[in-house]
Amino acid sequence: MSRRNTAKKRTIYADPVYKSKIISMFTARILKDGKKGLAQKMIYEALDIIKNKTENDPIVILEKAVRNTTPLVEVKARRIGGSTYQVPMEVRAYRGTNLALRWIKKFALQRTGKSMAIKLANEIIDASNENGNAIRKREETHRMAEANKAFAHYRY
Repeated sequence: MSRRNTAKKRTIYADPVYKSKIISMFTARILKDGKKGLAQKMIYEALDIIKNKTENDPIVILEKAVRNTTPLVEVKARRIGGSTYQVPMEVRAYRGTNLALRWIKKFALQRTGKSMAIKLANEIIDASNENGNAIRKREETHRMAEANKAFAHYRY
């Protein structure tokens, strides 16, 4: 990592079909080996499945799932005087969204099912209904931060 310059924040462009920035962020998280078309196809299929299952706007459900999964606090390891403490830190909005999308993808991959689109759709529906593994991960993160609240004064 360079010590001179900070990386410039890249602008996120909305995806071509739904005109949503969250979908383009999600495409970047699902992307493997530079196959963006395949990642977009998976997401669009998942959104069609969500539309058929819930009969609601899939973008609203995806945004609700991301909002429900976004953590407010997380713990970061910080070394002080030879020992490492788990220091609770507030999560910025962009990082929170990023973590939520990453967790939804991770737990969708772990699900049993036929295709990634079906697994992704089910994980998004579960997250929007406030259950599922991504929500459990957020709760676990909050519990860790609560347990280590005593070290909050070690913030950067």
